[in-house]
Amino acid sequence: MSIILQSTVGGFEAQFMRKLPLVEQAMREHGLEPSEFVISKDYAGTATIPLMGPFFYSYSVFFGDEQFTVTEPNDMVFLDYFFKRVLAVDEPPELPRRPGLIRQLFGWMAQAV
Repeated sequence: MSIILQSTVGGFEAQFMRKLPLVEQAMREHGLEPSEFVISKDYAGTATIPLMGPFFYSYSVFFGDEQFTVTEPNDMVFLDYFFKRVLAVDEPPELPRRPGLIRQLFGWMAQAV
């Protein structure tokens, strides 16, 4: 099954719909089940210029007991953000520790002259 999509502003762009299966495949490869996710698209605010709609959309993502909301100008910018978030590592990689001052001093003293 795929991600559940909801919209109060007329649906999602065609290009978004074509790329969504690739994101769902990446989710499965990272141990996430797409059917557990709901993406909701709404206007981010009221129109600032009469006769024109808002320039940004609010995308809310619900999964389990968690949720987050981002504001983006269009569906493809949101999909790129969501894709990067799916691929993100849970924790930053562990960086090698530099030797302490004492260890550096002993290492320097142990070198042949």
